[in-house]
Amino acid sequence: MLRTVHTVAAWRALRAAHHAAGRTIGFVPTMGALHAGHATLFDAARRDCDVVLASVFVNPTQFDESTDFDTYPRTLDADRTLMAAHGVDVVFVPSVAEMYPNGTAYTVQEDAFSRELCGAHRPGHFTGVLTVVMKLLQIAGADRAYFGEKDWQQLQLVRGMVQAFCLETEIVGCPTVREPDGLALSSRNVRLSPAERALAPQFHAVLNSAPDAATARQRLTELGFAVDYVEDIDRRRLGAVRLGSTRLIDNVAR
Repeated sequence: MLRTVHTVAAWRALRAAHHAAGRTIGFVPTMGALHAGHATLFDAARRDCDVVLASVFVNPTQFDESTDFDTYPRTLDADRTLMAAHGVDVVFVPSVAEMYPNGTAYTVQEDAFSRELCGAHRPGHFTGVLTVVMKLLQIAGADRAYFGEKDWQQLQLVRGMVQAFCLETEIVGCPTVREPDGLALSSRNVRLSPAERALAPQFHAVLNSAPDAATARQRLTELGFAVDYVEDIDRRRLGAVRLGSTRLIDNVAR
């Protein structure tokens, strides 16, 4: 049965019992509004570990627009149903005060890659991400933590942070899950209008088919996307676009 805890102390008491019994812990941090992509992370943790912990926390410090934070979907009841169906044992649902007991006086900041790509268009975003992930990894005390490859830049930054601060949790990347038409699953997809949703799969199609990043940017602009960036880095093409008020990110291997 899925158990819900709301405080660091409550999880640490459970964690101590699991460690004493020699059980391995897999951790999946989320912001809720779960979908099939998250389910694959839970499945991977269930396959690899004795105990599966998930978290649901809409982190205010990683939103560059307050309206985006305010309108981010909160669907905890449905999230709990999906987690229970995919073998999650415990879900940690903290308050903002629990996660930020001394406010935002202390942060984790990366000064190079976090300023590129999404970071160039969302100042402060990755400081918020890395700070909350550091907190969650310290709280979870897990053997492994699972992240989706759709957020490729985030995944690389988290791996770098774990290495830099000598954390013992192994970071496991899991493949992007897509709709049949190629659109990467995202909690924000529900914001697309019918016309935007019909156009959205062209984002992935163009990233895959264009011979170079410049051509991809041109084709996406001609199709009606507002392009933040398309870049080829380390044998991977990464892009971010906007359709109306919805921002989409994706990446493909090259």
